[in-house]
Amino acid sequence: MAGKRYSDATKRYDRDRLHQPDEAIELVKSLSSAKFDETVELVVRLGIDPRKTEEALRGTVALPAGTGRDVRIAVFAQGEAAMAAREAGADFVGADDLAAEIEGGMMDFDVAIATPDMMPTVGRLGRALGPRGLMPNPKTGTVTPDVAKAVGEFKGGRVEYRADRNANVAVPIGKVSFSSEDLTTNLNAVMDELERAKPASAKGRYVRRVGLASTMGPGIKVEPAAFI
Repeated sequence: MAGKRYSDATKRYDRDRLHQPDEAIELVKSLSSAKFDETVELVVRLGIDPRKTEEALRGTVALPAGTGRDVRIAVFAQGEAAMAAREAGADFVGADDLAAEIEGGMMDFDVAIATPDMMPTVGRLGRALGPRGLMPNPKTGTVTPDVAKAVGEFKGGRVEYRADRNANVAVPIGKVSFSSEDLTTNLNAVMDELERAKPASAKGRYVRRVGLASTMGPGIKVEPAAFI
């Protein structure tokens, strides 16, 4: 049934046409047919070579309208920092005990944050956290002495982005139930951040392709020139 809905949706618009951002958002919303509130994802192909260290793009961006989902956070901290993380709303807080839980298979969180002194402990979890993109990293603000502030930001709408080996960056920009204005605001925030983070060594056209899609919906091509 889901396959039929997807197939029907693809017949209701021109798949090869480059749409303006606001038009693309309206299409994503209208073509969503799942029984749950689908996530709207932005995918951008950039003119970078992620194999070069200076062009390996990674960071975070605050979505002004939030993410629309409950973000579960694990914090590696001790003492006062651990107390502050709990008060800020972290879902899991600990040190060696938390590391042991994760080594045992507990992966019920979306973001991992650590104080700098906990990184030797966290480093042992590379095989568990690395493949899932959950390893705390100073570049994304997930290794920080102020874990309470980081918890608040990620709970409030800060998301991570990173370019994969094909130079694609995929970022959720909200839910289908969001207003078109809120989705546009979040979309522009991500595109502005990618432009800000453009590596100095990137050659040629930087934003090559832009697409939007809901979790179960078809992809909508967006005019890259709209963000220049």
